[in-house]
Amino acid sequence: MRKNLKYIILALVAIIFVGTFVALWKNSRPKEIRYEQLEATVMDIHKTSVVTGKIIPRDEVNIKPQISGIISELYKVAGEKVTEGEVIAKVKVIPEMSSLSSAQSRVRLAEINLKQAQTNYDREKALFDKNLVSAEEYDQVRQALDQAKEEKAAAIETLEVVRDGVSKSNAKSSSTLIRSTISGLILDIPVKVGNSVTQSNTFNDGTTIATVANMGDLIFDGFIDETEVGRVKEGVPMKITVGALKDIQLDAVMEFISPKAQEKNGTNEFEIKAALTVPDSVTVRSGYSANAEILLEGVEGVLSVPESALTFSGDSSFVYLVKGEKKYDKIPVTTGLSDGINIEIRDGLSEGDTLRGTLIFSTKK
Repeated sequence: MRKNLKYIILALVAIIFVGTFVALWKNSRPKEIRYEQLEATVMDIHKTSVVTGKIIPRDEVNIKPQISGIISELYKVAGEKVTEGEVIAKVKVIPEMSSLSSAQSRVRLAEINLKQAQTNYDREKALFDKNLVSAEEYDQVRQALDQAKEEKAAAIETLEVVRDGVSKSNAKSSSTLIRSTISGLILDIPVKVGNSVTQSNTFNDGTTIATVANMGDLIFDGFIDETEVGRVKEGVPMKITVGALKDIQLDAVMEFISPKAQEKNGTNEFEIKAALTVPDSVTVRSGYSANAEILLEGVEGVLSVPESALTFSGDSSFVYLVKGEKKYDKIPVTTGLSDGINIEIRDGLSEGDTLRGTLIFSTKK
C-alpha cells in the first residue's frame, strides 16, 4: 500500500512538472502580430457639440385678472385655441365692506346735493323768467345743477364697480370678464370654478387664470459650455432631436447667445436660443426635452484617416504606411480638424494610401 502511494505521488509530481514546462514553452513561442489596415479617403469633417435643452414657445403669456374675486365661470379648457380678446373666464366680485359702505354713502350724499341743486335751480329759474335776476346768476345755478347730476351718476357707477365689478356704462370692457391678450393655444388653466383670485397690480403678481402661447413659433432653449461658446455665432444651423419624437430631426437656426454666463453644476454656461422649423405633419408640445447638435467647425472634401492610425512623438504626428507584407514606413503627417473619429491630413499622404491601424495579436499553433 505504501509503495502504491509513493508511485502516485511521483506521478503527480511528474505531471505538474511536465505541465509547467509545456506552459512555459507555449508562452515563450513568438506571436504573430497582425494590424488592421486603414485607408486614406476624401470626406467631409464636421466638429459638433451637443447641447441639451427644451422646446418652448417664443410668446407665452400668463393671463391674470384686473380685479379680485371668485371664478364663477370657465369658458375654455387647456388645449383649446383662443383668439386675442376672447373671453376665457368670468370673475364674481366679492366687495370689500369698507369700500362698499363708502360707495353707498357717496351715492346718498350725491342724491342730497342733487335735490338741493334742483330746488335752487327751480327757484332761480322762476326769478329769471320774471327778469328779477341776471343771466349770469341764472347760469351759475344751472351749472351747479348739472354738476350735481354728474356727481350722482359717477357715484352710482362707482358703487356698481365696487359691488359688481362692472358698471352699466362699460359692460363690454368689464374687468370681470378675463380675456386672452394674444391669439394661440391654451397650455394650462390652473384655476377652477370657485377658486379665489387676486388682481395683478404693482405690489402683487396676481393669480394666473390661463397660460396662452403661440405654438406656431417655437424655439430651442438650452445652455452651452463656456469652452465652446466662442466658436458659435448667430445664424449657425442646428439639428434638433426631440426625445419624445422618434426618428424625427428638426432644423433650427441660432438666433441668440447670452452675453452673460450662468453658473450651473460648478461650470459657467451661456444660454442660447434657436428658431425652430416644424413641419405641419409634426406636433411639438411645449416643454419637450431636446438635444441640439451645433456645428462648431467644418471642412469639406479633405483627405482624412481614422484617428486610430496616428502615433505621436512629442509634438509630431506619424502614420505607418503599408509597403508590403509586414513592411511599414513611418511617415510624418500634418493634421487638421478632427471630429473625434476621423482627422484631416493636410500633408504627408495621398488618397488611397493604406495604413497600419490597430494591433491584433494571435498565437501561432
